[in-house]
Amino acid sequence: MEIKLLGGATKEELEKRIQIVAAAGKLSRFPGNVFEVLEATNDYESNLKMIKRIIKMGHKSIIEHDYLVFGLCDVTPIVEQTIIGTRLSSFTIKSRREVDFRTAGYYIPKFRNKNGEIHKDIDKLTEKYKEHMQYLFNCYGDIVDLEIPTEDARFVLPYCFKSNIIMGLDCRQLERMIISFTKGYLSKIQELKEFGERLTEIVYESVPYLIPNLEKTEENLETSFEYLEENYKRPEIEILKEPKLISYTPDCDDVIIRSYIMYHYQCSQDKADEILEDLEKKDKDAKNKIMQIILHKDERRELEQTSFTFQIPISLSILTHLTRHRMHSLLVPEFLPMWNFNNYVTPQKIKDNDKALEIYEKAIKENMKVYEEFKSEVYDEDLIYFYVGAQMLNVMTTMNSRNLQWISRMRCCNKAQWQIRQIAWGMVNEAKKVAPLLGKGLGPTCMTDKYCGEGKESCGLINKILENS
Repeated sequence: MEIKLLGGATKEELEKRIQIVAAAGKLSRFPGNVFEVLEATNDYESNLKMIKRIIKMGHKSIIEHDYLVFGLCDVTPIVEQTIIGTRLSSFTIKSRREVDFRTAGYYIPKFRNKNGEIHKDIDKLTEKYKEHMQYLFNCYGDIVDLEIPTEDARFVLPYCFKSNIIMGLDCRQLERMIISFTKGYLSKIQELKEFGERLTEIVYESVPYLIPNLEKTEENLETSFEYLEENYKRPEIEILKEPKLISYTPDCDDVIIRSYIMYHYQCSQDKADEILEDLEKKDKDAKNKIMQIILHKDERRELEQTSFTFQIPISLSILTHLTRHRMHSLLVPEFLPMWNFNNYVTPQKIKDNDKALEIYEKAIKENMKVYEEFKSEVYDEDLIYFYVGAQMLNVMTTMNSRNLQWISRMRCCNKAQWQIRQIAWGMVNEAKKVAPLLGKGLGPTCMTDKYCGEGKESCGLINKILENS
């Protein structure tokens, strides 16, 4: 693992960053405009002392103006999924759809026993682990060589493979991330703790005002699920067959249309209902026309007044396709306790190739077997690297209608990966049942707007739609 700060670390850059944060802290209580305050805030040591004093009081919004970008080299999807879960971080990740990962390499944990101490047979376990992981990578390569797309072959890759990420976040989020990885329950995972410690080293060099708070924060290894675990026996995990709508805003279409009228006229809800009733007397299609206007506005705040909650079955390979959409409240199960390895998916293109299917099924079964061998004597946190991309899990999320529309535009497209496309269409179909007018604006842009932004890489559906329109 290699973590580097990409810019902002030279003496001049550091002093400028500190000046901006200090000016933000000074602005609300000092005379003069923003540029005058910035010019007056020009002593590094004084600025640093002021920032520490302000954030000690709990006023941390000022450090959101200090934005840093990191290069993350040779980190696993365990790190990837965890940082993406930090909703206010930004990230660009090497694509497993487009890149052959057979030589990517893999992470090797320092195997611990059930007490969290280095295992007495660590050398033997490490050798067995390396042999097994190389086998899975070889299976991946063999499947790719059978002309199965890398986006499908990757389902057999173990979650120890190494990837590369560019991550950006403000220093308030950076502080939270470091505390979580070094002092929280996630610190039990060696790689996450190592990642957090490397970020801490960078903080000592380049973000000095965070040091006091990082040093005083105490360790807290509780998961918050202790009460459930102590009072109820864990049930078997049952993976859903398709996305399920759990709850939604009642009368969703009417709420959106009513909010449009209330917003424009600044009137009460009762008055908005009266106006809508009068409009429908003049035009039976009034509701549909208003909804179409809302669905195609630049600002669609009316759609944000309603929401949908879904439970969704998804594989680890595709989880980031959903997680990366930041403006929804996603609940992803923790990596521990370990999930049921029998819950896995097989891509259709692998099913259609007898040789690829044989390799794939054998690899999945062999992975289960080796995992069981390690399970009885290895620390649970070291077992998570036996997850493979095919592993299925149930997630839950709540999103407003505007975000649902955005996700459907991106993920219902024929260019989207097949599983996330199935999921997106499942969500759209569920929403259409309870909000048919909104539903007319859900789906790929070729269907909803007769427009495709893919250019030369278009699937061609837009041409057929335009021919028939």
